[in-house]
Amino acid sequence: MTNKINNTESLLQQISVMSSVLDNIGSYVFSKDLAGKYTYVNANVEALFQRPAKYIIGKNDSHFFDLDILDELLENDRKVINEKVSLTSEETNVIKSTGKILTYKVIKNPIFNDIGEVIGLSGISTDITAQKALETDNQNQKHLLDVVLNNVDAYIYMKDAERRYRYVNSRVAELIGLPAKEIIGKFDHDVVPPKYAEHFWKSDKIVFEKNEKMVMNETLEDADKKVHHYLSTKVPFQLNGDLQTMVAFSTDVTELYQLKEKFEQLANTDELTAIYNRRYFFENANREFKRAKRHQQPMAVISLDVDHFKAVNDQYGHPIGDQVLIKIAQLIAPTIRAEDIFARIGGEEFSILLPNISQSKSLQAAERLRELLDTNPILINNNIKLPIKISLGVSVIKASDSCFQDLYSRSDSALYKAKSHGRNHVYLMD
Repeated sequence: MTNKINNTESLLQQISVMSSVLDNIGSYVFSKDLAGKYTYVNANVEALFQRPAKYIIGKNDSHFFDLDILDELLENDRKVINEKVSLTSEETNVIKSTGKILTYKVIKNPIFNDIGEVIGLSGISTDITAQKALETDNQNQKHLLDVVLNNVDAYIYMKDAERRYRYVNSRVAELIGLPAKEIIGKFDHDVVPPKYAEHFWKSDKIVFEKNEKMVMNETLEDADKKVHHYLSTKVPFQLNGDLQTMVAFSTDVTELYQLKEKFEQLANTDELTAIYNRRYFFENANREFKRAKRHQQPMAVISLDVDHFKAVNDQYGHPIGDQVLIKIAQLIAPTIRAEDIFARIGGEEFSILLPNISQSKSLQAAERLRELLDTNPILINNNIKLPIKISLGVSVIKASDSCFQDLYSRSDSALYKAKSHGRNHVYLMD
């Protein structure tokens, strides 16, 4: 008799301990019979329904949840009992007593008797309402961020130090020609032609090595041989325990670059003849003069002027005179060396800077130009043929020259000497 009493007390103690554990587990624990009536609830379920256990036991869910959304809950219960399976799902319910809408992660298992028959089910529900709200908020924030990044007029991507893409916006995806999901997680050389991948990795690598924000200009030649220019800002960062990563913002500035080149060209080009203008000539001549003096290299200047050009203007008018100057420039330009600078100084006067050339060769070059014009009459509009002649003055750099103007002044004086010798003539001024 004593043993029986002791066993009963031990069992009651175990039940008390188990009940205490279930009441403090942090989840809603319950069991139901085959009719869906509660046979056990822990303290959390009591607090949720705002009813004591003795009121809840024996009642089904229609007493505690809104019937409009009860179907999902009951369907899960039937599946567990009828198919004798465990089921993990999410259930959203409206609590009648409070009107609160709550979402749970629910694990339901069938309860078997000693002969293997299902006699009910047990369940553990964890309130994930806050978690779901946070997930929804994160999804909304991600969607908003995607909308912004995909509509920014820039190519935006993230890449780690192993050259693996972590993120690309829609513009990068379009440029690569693959959906973003097929790019993210791939190495750059797996989704981009190798030469392009290596081209951009050169600058990416510098950002990782210096570990600092960098702003740089990048160029890329596409499949059609068109050159594109990008202004890129690249910022390194590293999350805890993760590889070093970089986010890059690249803007296509090709049109601006071309516009800049056009402005520079206009600033350096004579509007009429399309060769270099006076400003460009003297800026570069001064630089070349200093280089020649520093390295003790020869240099020459040829100044040339159209003979009797006023007569052309007087007889045919200034538009024809302009055409003559254009034709002269077109005749001379292909004959000079790549390193020479051919410019219109003003009116009908032109100059050519010839770096690294001897006195004899500079005279030969001037004579070839004189013969070129002497033997090639200028044809205007297919009906006017003008026998245009030029006079040329040549000077070469001297040890006593202190600036380019010294050299240029001598070529200008030589030009007037050539004219005074009867024009259509080359004159060297020592």
